[in-house]
Amino acid sequence: MLKVEYVRDGLVEEVHVGYWMSAKPIKGFSPDNDHDAPYFLRSCAKPLQATLLLDNNIDLTLDELAFCSASHAGEDCHIKVATKLLKKLCLKEELLKCGVHPPLSKGMQNRMIVRGDSPNVLNNNCSGKHIGFLALCDKNGWDMRTYDEPDHPLQVAVKEKIYKLCGVRKDYPMTTDGCGVPIVSMPLKNLAEGYVRLLEYPRLLQAIKMNPYIYGGEARTDTEIISKTENIIAKVGAGGLCAVLNVQECNAFVVKINDASMEARRFALLEIINRLGWGEIKYDNRITTLAGKVVGHITVSF
Repeated sequence: MLKVEYVRDGLVEEVHVGYWMSAKPIKGFSPDNDHDAPYFLRSCAKPLQATLLLDNNIDLTLDELAFCSASHAGEDCHIKVATKLLKKLCLKEELLKCGVHPPLSKGMQNRMIVRGDSPNVLNNNCSGKHIGFLALCDKNGWDMRTYDEPDHPLQVAVKEKIYKLCGVRKDYPMTTDGCGVPIVSMPLKNLAEGYVRLLEYPRLLQAIKMNPYIYGGEARTDTEIISKTENIIAKVGAGGLCAVLNVQECNAFVVKINDASMEARRFALLEIINRLGWGEIKYDNRITTLAGKVVGHITVSF
């Protein structure tokens, strides 16, 4: 069991629990690999889905490929890639079915207020995935107007591909993700195994490693992890999920925080990476007052 505790002047004030599982054994550590409950993959599915772009020989530059795998923060740099990609692929913005939400970047939200801009579909953190979906439809002659439906040939292909990569041999529950398309569930160990299979797609890993900000952005934990390590690829997902692949070790682990705390997830991820020796990421685990007095700390146990 994974546990993140906020200890304030000796009293445990918050406890966030969850699980971590690895694709392969890790010497000296005991991941929760016997926990076989399924969880929806949410945005952790995006790099797995993006392998279809390579399978279908979609013409993408490295930054475009990273963008199609991203949960981006909706900043100007992301809008620039999205606009360029739509034009390049001769796709219409109005076909995107991911919906509209304010950019995840607080800085971008402030800039848009100053400029008098309103959010549009390209600010959606999933717009890159949806552009990739439209590109696959265009390449295969599939109906672009209904690409979000579960029985659409695209979504059938996405499910089959994810199941194949993750070694899933039976059906688990499906739901509609926040961006409006189907998303599968599976045990976390299968998700970790799927990330190891991404080693078969070195161009995808290169794209993510070379474009960590396009892949995430301001205050995104996966961008932080990728930028501060040598051989690590990470992808966050809603519901307290994150998958981490060590390219050099050919191994991966997945973290799930049960109450979906993004902050607790970040502390857990950084501590696990450091203690495994997969990186050396400095982070501040102190609890302070507004005046800067240290009154506690955050601990991670697993």
